[in-house]
Amino acid sequence: MQTDSPALPRKLVSGPPSRAPLSVVVITKNAATQLGACLESAAFADEVLVVDSASNDGTPELAARRGARVLQKEWLGFGPQKQFAVEAASHDWVLCLDADERVSEPLRASILAALAAPSAGAYAMARCNRFMGRWLRHGEGYPDWSLRLFDRRHSRWSNDPVHEKVLSNAPPARIAGDLLHDSAETLAGYLDKQNRYTSVQAEALFKAGKAAGAAQLLLSPLLRFFKFYVLRLGFLDGTPGLVHILIGCCNSFHKYAKLMALQRGS
Repeated sequence: MQTDSPALPRKLVSGPPSRAPLSVVVITKNAATQLGACLESAAFADEVLVVDSASNDGTPELAARRGARVLQKEWLGFGPQKQFAVEAASHDWVLCLDADERVSEPLRASILAALAAPSAGAYAMARCNRFMGRWLRHGEGYPDWSLRLFDRRHSRWSNDPVHEKVLSNAPPARIAGDLLHDSAETLAGYLDKQNRYTSVQAEALFKAGKAAGAAQLLLSPLLRFFKFYVLRLGFLDGTPGLVHILIGCCNSFHKYAKLMALQRGS
């Protein structure tokens, strides 16, 4: 049965610091329809920094009205853009959010507890994805562990232009609470984005000297389906779960098909 998402956090009453100060950083491009809820959920932070890339829908103005510090930066690719934001933050501990993500109340409490007595230099959190009107709780959509809270003196974003990741000097710890991801985009928009992502992935593999053959075309989608739909119980998420994993399998196929096309110069 579908359940509502956890409540978003309330803003804390100010008081003397009892933890490491935190900067929340968000990169944006025409995100005005979603950024407000993101910033509201991040209001417990000591600083909110929005790094915008030439939005023309009022995103920077909205961020400023919500009390965020706003910087403009030309688009560098996802990894470099996020690293720029991390380096521009006022505090060493940073929480990196996307504009369509929200910090749930349980996650907020876990973050504050971790900052009060850090036991690691980086923390991963479960990311709960809303897809076709349903919060996915199994398969590829959950828990989708994401390293987003870290001390920048010991971690940094990779230079990957897409599917970027945080590189940490030590294994991250895990904290309780969900990072809620509700993109609110249409299925057509989601498919368009996946098509762009697989093109970028194929180009990156080609530049790295990687090659693909018939085995990758056939086995990668099949293994992905078995792992997430069967072993990770994706079938429990109903039709949205099935559609989600089938799109993921298609992504595997398309990535290697595009790589093969690059190999053949077509």
